[in-house]
Amino acid sequence: MQLETLKDLYIRELKDLYSAEKQLIKALPKMAKAAENEKLAAGFQEHLQQTKEHAQRLERILEKSKQSTRGPKCKAMQGLIEEGAEMIEEEADPEVKDAGLIAAAQRVEHYEIAGYGTVKTYAEMLGDKDSAKLLDATLAEEKETDDKLTKLAKSAVNIAAAR
Repeated sequence: MQLETLKDLYIRELKDLYSAEKQLIKALPKMAKAAENEKLAAGFQEHLQQTKEHAQRLERILEKSKQSTRGPKCKAMQGLIEEGAEMIEEEADPEVKDAGLIAAAQRVEHYEIAGYGTVKTYAEMLGDKDSAKLLDATLAEEKETDDKLTKLAKSAVNIAAAR
C-alpha cells in the first residue's frame, strides 16, 4: 500500500491494530492458563472478551471505509507476544511469574494505547466522528485494563513475589 495521504496511513494503522488484536486473541488464553493468581487469570479472560470486541470494532471501521482487514502482520505485537511466551515458559516461582506476566501484559497495553490514541486522532482529523467514538471506547478500555493490572500488581502480585 502506497502512503500518499493521512487516510492511507490511517487505514494502514487500523489494519496493523487489527493484526495485533487477532494475535492477542490467540495469546490471552495462554496467559490466563499460566497465571497462578485467580484475579490475574480472570483479568486475562475478561480482556480476551474485550479484545474480541476491539477486533470487531476495527472490522466495522475498515468495512465503513470499504477496506478489508488484510494487511501485514503486526511485528511489534508479535515480538511482545513472544516475550510473554518466554515468561510463560520461565522456570520461576509462581508469584514471580505472575509479576512477569503482568509486566508483559502492560507492555502490550501500552503499545495498544499508543496505537489507538494515534488512529483516534487520525479519525478526528479526517472528520470520521463515528469511528473516532469507537476508537475512543477501545482506547478507554485499554487504559482501564492497564490500570487494573497496575492495581493488581501493587495490591497483591508484586507483594507476593517480593516475599
